[in-house]
This record gives sequence, C-alpha cells and structure tokens, in this order.
Amino acid sequence: MKKQTFLIGVILILIAEIITLIVFAVQTPDFSQDTVAVNEALQSVTEDFDALEEHKNTAALEYVVLDENGNLLYKTKSGLSESVNAAITHRDTILDISIDGKTVGKIIIYNDGAQTLQSQKQTSVIVLAVAIVISSGICLGYALYLHYTMIRPFRKLKSFAERIAGGNLDIPLEMDRRNLFGAFTESFDIMRSELKKARIAEAQAQQSKKELVAKLSHDIKTPVASIKAVSEVGLAVTDSEKDKANYTQIIGKTDQINTLVTNLFTATLEELQQLTVTPANIESIKVKTMLENADYLHRATIPDIPECLIYADSLRLQQVFDNIFANSYKYANTAIIVATEKHHNFVNIIIEDFGGGVLQDELHTLKEKYKRGINAKNTEGAGLGLYISDYFMKAMQGELNIENGEHGLKVTVKIKFSGNF
Repeated sequence: MKKQTFLIGVILILIAEIITLIVFAVQTPDFSQDTVAVNEALQSVTEDFDALEEHKNTAALEYVVLDENGNLLYKTKSGLSESVNAAITHRDTILDISIDGKTVGKIIIYNDGAQTLQSQKQTSVIVLAVAIVISSGICLGYALYLHYTMIRPFRKLKSFAERIAGGNLDIPLEMDRRNLFGAFTESFDIMRSELKKARIAEAQAQQSKKELVAKLSHDIKTPVASIKAVSEVGLAVTDSEKDKANYTQIIGKTDQINTLVTNLFTATLEELQQLTVTPANIESIKVKTMLENADYLHRATIPDIPECLIYADSLRLQQVFDNIFANSYKYANTAIIVATEKHHNFVNIIIEDFGGGVLQDELHTLKEKYKRGINAKNTEGAGLGLYISDYFMKAMQGELNIENGEHGLKVTVKIKFSGNF
C-alpha cells in the first residue's frame, strides 16, 4: 500500500510538471490589444482634447497624450512611455489624434503584454518549484522508509550472520514483522536455535568422549600397572640375564603404553587451537558498541570508553562480551553494572551482576573446559563460554579475571593497551 501511494504521488506530480512545461513551451506571447478599448480611449481623448485637464479615463487601458510636437499633455499614471521612440521600444500602440481632419497629437496606449508574460513565467516557475519540493519530500520520505524497513534490518541480519560465523549462538535475533525481513528474521533465529542445539549436543558428545577416554585410560592403566609391578618383582628376584632382559623390555613397554594413554587423554583438549585469533590496533570507541551489542536485553548502562588504541581482535572481543552477558542473563537474570578503568598497560572493562556470585571454591574452575557452578545445574549450557573467552583474551595478550564482587559475579576483561589517553 505504501509503495502504491508513493508511486501514485510521484506520477501525479510528474504529470503536473509535464503539463506545466508543455503549457509554458507552446504558449505564444500575445502582445495585441483590445481594439474596442483602444478605439474607446482614442475617441474619449479626441472629444476632450481641448480640455484634457478635466479628462477622465473611462477605458480599461493606460495611455499618454502628446501634442503634435511631442510634448506631454496627459497620462493616466506614472511610469508610462512619454515619447514615440520609447513607445516603439516597448511595443506600445501609437495612434494619431485628428480633429477636423487635422492631426493635433498622438495617443500612446501602454502594452502590458510583456508584464503579463513575465507574471505567467513567475507562476510557472513557482508551480514547478513547489512540484519539485513535494516530489523531493516524497522521495526523501520513501528513502527513509526503505532505510528503516530494508537497509537497517539487512545490516542487523549481517551483524547476526557475523556472530553466527564467529560461533556465538546465545543472542537471539528479534523478529520485526513491520519490515520486509520479518520472515527471514524468524528463519534465521530458528537456524540459530537449531545450531545452538547442535552445538550443545556436540559439547555433550565431547564430554562423553572425554569421560569415555578417562574411563578407558583408567581401565587400561590398571592392568598395565599390574603388569609393570609383576615385571619389576620378577626383575628383582630372577638371576637369569635373559629373564632380566625380558622383564626390562616388558617394563619399558608398559611405560610406553602409559604414555600413549596419557597422550590420548590430553588430545581431547587440543581442538581449541583451531579457533584463530588475529589481534590488531583498534579504536577503543568500538568497545562501547560491542558492549551495547552484547547487552541485547538492555540490562546495563554502558559508560563511555576513554579514547585510545587497544590491541584486540574485534570479532573475538565481541564474542567475549557476548559470552559474559549471556552467562549473566542465564544464571543471574538481574541488572548489570559496567565500569571502565585504565590500570597499568590495560584498559579494564568490569562487568558485575546482582546474582550473588558463586561458591568461593568454584571460582578457580569456571575458566576450565566443561566446568560450571553448582547454581547452573538446572540451566542449559555447555560450560565452554568462559573457557573460550579466557583463551581469546590470552591470545590477544589480555586477561580474563573472575571473582565474587559486592553484589554478584564480577568479570574483568583486561584489554591490552597500545596508545595514549
């Protein structure tokens, strides 16, 4: 409906402009005068020629009366041509005044055709100007409409896609049915939800794999340890050099098996190295935008960040803030305090909720893989957010500190400083 209204309005204005241009283009200047009115003026002047001081203009024309020598005898108003030459230049009508067959003077009747044409030109210009202003206003309004219904939602989808590509699946994409991307928004958020379920399932599978490896390593190490112990006893009591060599070889093989099992156990932790981090010098003002993007429920008042250069990867730093705010939403579900400070070589972003924090014994484990607080046992999650965030901050030469604050869990993101305030 809005598109139809816009198109109809633009078409009508365009038609009005075309009609105005056509009328103006085909219009032929008409400098002719009313013959009847001209004759009426000439007749009245002729009758009153001997007493022009008492003459009254009864015609709908303006004129000047000259004697036969060109001297001014009478004029209806000021500003009229008072000589024949001036009248010719102005295209005025010049007639002889004759009494008894003798020319006694001339009447110069003012030709207002040029003035009328100029007035018509001004009217046409005004009409065109108004039409242009209206059409420009309609176009501007439609441009704003397109911005709010297409461009801005598209940018929002682009930002959402970048987060998905970066591995952040916790922040939902709000659906707005008022724009053209409403259905796409819903589809994208369904995709995010399904990817998140797949990520959780994958994390659970990884955890199961870790538990299986731990169980197998225990089951394997136990008999291997028994074999090694028996071999060591045999080595100690035998006198045969051949048996000693065999026992020594068995002990060496058990040590080798034990090393391989240990390597198998620790190999499950190596996949994190596949997440690339590319830090660079960026402006600190971008940090405020990242915090605002992460706080999609608007639980915090984001302070201004002092202008400086920081050493960080924008995508990974955004993911760090996203993980911190998502954890606060899930586990505390309270207002959030955000503060900033400069301390030594770092710009610190301090984020604290009002959830009461966690047990003191749990603090040192929160940055470990698959570790969660006891208060999170009934909440969906994989226990990877702070672990990955800590890895990202270390890769950016920063730090991630977790402690119990005055009101709740306090997380300090220490970003490497690379400039001057």
